Amino acid sequence: MTETLVSTYQPEGQLIGNTDNREYISSLQGLEKAMLSGKILEARATLCDNYQNLTVDLNGIRGVIEREETSLGSYSDGRIRDIAIITRVGKAVCFKVLRIEKDENGEPVAYLSRKLAQEECLEKYIMKLSCGDIIDVKVTHLEPFGCFCDVGCGVISLLPIDCISISRISHPSDRYQIGQFIKTVIKFIDYDAKKVSLTHKELLGTWEENAAKFQPGQTAAGIVRSVEQYGIFIELTPNLAGLAEYKEGVYEGQNAAVYIKNIIPERMKIKLVLIDTYSNDPNALPTKPSKPIYYIDGGHIDTWRYSPRNCEKVIETVFNNNN
Repeated sequence: MTETLVSTYQPEGQLIGNTDNREYISSLQGLEKAMLSGKILEARATLCDNYQNLTVDLNGIRGVIEREETSLGSYSDGRIRDIAIITRVGKAVCFKVLRIEKDENGEPVAYLSRKLAQEECLEKYIMKLSCGDIIDVKVTHLEPFGCFCDVGCGVISLLPIDCISISRISHPSDRYQIGQFIKTVIKFIDYDAKKVSLTHKELLGTWEENAAKFQPGQTAAGIVRSVEQYGIFIELTPNLAGLAEYKEGVYEGQNAAVYIKNIIPERMKIKLVLIDTYSNDPNALPTKPSKPIYYIDGGHIDTWRYSPRNCEKVIETVFNNNN
């Protein structure tokens, strides 16, 4: 990826404060220049009318994104969901200037297209990526099965819940909050549908890298992630969990203090003794998810192996454009 690609096709909201962007949207002459050059700009949507047309604030000049120009479409046939338009109000939207006309009062109105900006982002950036490329994205909404991320110009891709971390979580809100910027890896590219899927766990360190933070005899903080009859899985880091013996009254989501009894790389196991569990004060404000700690934060990955080399069980990801 080149610097130009990264700076041009960012998740929505990144260009709006840019000096170059402000200069283009601050005058009629700037908008005309952007129209002729095909420049992608950003401004804030302030209104959605009864026909799902968006009004955009262009520093005193009214901008309009008509419904059919608001996005590439949420369905396979190109139809646009009403909620996808309504939820843009109050937020930054990217666009290209289609034309500039005058209204009945002789005031200029700039007609804009978010759809054209997204099409260019797809053709010149997203579809030129390769599986294994690491990119910055913005979390836009969370669902039980995963989180949706803006990979550039409002183009949305899915990060499935099982690709978020090695340690399994009950909901993506355990890791992220809406609006958060994270790093992800391109997992799969569907060139026909022009869509990509994402993964995240490969950036959070191998078993050995995470286990190196701990030693037998230490007492560490963790989070209860799974309670089974044969034991309790406690997360020490997002990519590392250990097993403690079953204990009554323990449930998922509790914070825990655990004694590290043994670390066994060849079996990829950490044996724990559960010292104590506790829950957050129900009257306290909800805690924000911790910011991810990345062991790889840029470039490209061909193959990532989580398990130690001396472990018979192999857990790895192979990035291949043909997979």
